[in-house]
Amino acid sequence: MSKRIEATFYGRVQGVGFRFTAIRFAEDFSLKGYVKNLPDGSVEVIAEGKEDDLKGFLEKIKGYFENYIRDTDLNWLEATGEFKAFRIEF
Repeated sequence: MSKRIEATFYGRVQGVGFRFTAIRFAEDFSLKGYVKNLPDGSVEVIAEGKEDDLKGFLEKIKGYFENYIRDTDLNWLEATGEFKAFRIEF
C-alpha cells in the first residue's frame, strides 16, 4: 500500500542543494512527488511511495542535511497517485 508524506523542513535549507539532493534520494527510493522552496525560507516535500521507502528517504534527507535542518513538520497520509515522477516545483 502506498503512503504519502507532506513535510516542511525549516532552518538553513535553501541555497544548500536541498532540492537537487532530494530528487536524487527520491529516485533512489522510486518515490514520486515534488520538492519546492517556499517564500518563508523553508522547503516543502510531497512524496508518495512505499512506507519503508518514504522512511528511508526521510532518514537520508535528515542525515545529509542534519546541520541545516532546524525543525520538520511531517504528516502521513494515504497516497493519491497523482504524480508520475519526482520533480522540482517553482
